[in-house]
Amino acid sequence: MKPIKHQRWAVGMMSVVLTVWYILCIPAYAGAASHTQFRPGEIWTDTSGAPINGHGGGILYHDKVYYWYGEIKSGKTWLPECNRSWGGRRVETVGISCYSSQDLYNWKYEGNVLPAVQDDPNHDLHKSKVMERPKVLYNAATKQFVMWMHIDSQDYALAHAGVATSSSPTGPFRYVGSFRPDGAMSRDMTVFMDDDGKAYLFHASENNATMHISLLTDDYLKPSGRFVRVFEGRSMEAPAVFKHQGRYYLMASGCTGWAPNEARSAVAESIWGPWKELGNPCRGHQTETTFQGQSTYFLPVAGKPGMFILMADRWNQNDLPDSRYLWLPVTFTGKGFEVRWQTTWRLND
Repeated sequence: MKPIKHQRWAVGMMSVVLTVWYILCIPAYAGAASHTQFRPGEIWTDTSGAPINGHGGGILYHDKVYYWYGEIKSGKTWLPECNRSWGGRRVETVGISCYSSQDLYNWKYEGNVLPAVQDDPNHDLHKSKVMERPKVLYNAATKQFVMWMHIDSQDYALAHAGVATSSSPTGPFRYVGSFRPDGAMSRDMTVFMDDDGKAYLFHASENNATMHISLLTDDYLKPSGRFVRVFEGRSMEAPAVFKHQGRYYLMASGCTGWAPNEARSAVAESIWGPWKELGNPCRGHQTETTFQGQSTYFLPVAGKPGMFILMADRWNQNDLPDSRYLWLPVTFTGKGFEVRWQTTWRLND
């Protein structure tokens, strides 16, 4: 009987040891945590404890709730032969994620609101294609949530903008289709709604050499036909736009594939221009590479007039699902705006 008692004691002790080991050694993302500050470049988990998967994203504020839409990056990263000349690494397209928050620190996963198509290789949203940089606007007249995004072929030759709609901010979104706005190529893009409710599409065009600004129709579903060419020959992508005290501000990057480069900024009295370049707005750590990141969106903070957050992505070109987020506050100067590196910060700071 003694050996059996010893055996039971050993098994019990092993159970205790394994329990303690599990508690101490499980990965940080395996349990939910409440966030109270921003930590740019670190893994950011949602309310379930999983890493947030919302790359190249944008924010919609609606009925006192923030909604974060972004690209779902998962699976193996590889380099298609057709993109080898410029390093255009890929993962299979999965869809567009949506997260909700009331404090900007803690985000609840609402699901894949525009999933990739699995069985039709000719469909715009097939998993082999490109679906990037989703941005959502709410149209008060039609009561529709309108998503714009970059739609492309694997070799980025299609250069389309795509549109989807939903009656709910958490989807599902119905895909409407894609096209070249005003007949022009469209790759990296963002949308901006002005104070009067008019909406605009900013997109890299003409093989990324020149940016276009297109006024959208009143339902936000297509270009109205009025557009302007800006930053001709400057090869700018990753546009992010905001308005402060009657002026329009823009931040963008150069065109170096997944590799980071020095950011540019510009200001205009009218959205149609003329736009005046202001140089690199980044200050502090690794400014020559935009803190090893790339702009995607400027978020106006509700209830805090004049407070904006730069949203940027720190792309990991060798493991795209492990790309991180850089959220940093904007400050204003006599000439324009600045974005200063901070390892941690809070809204009240």
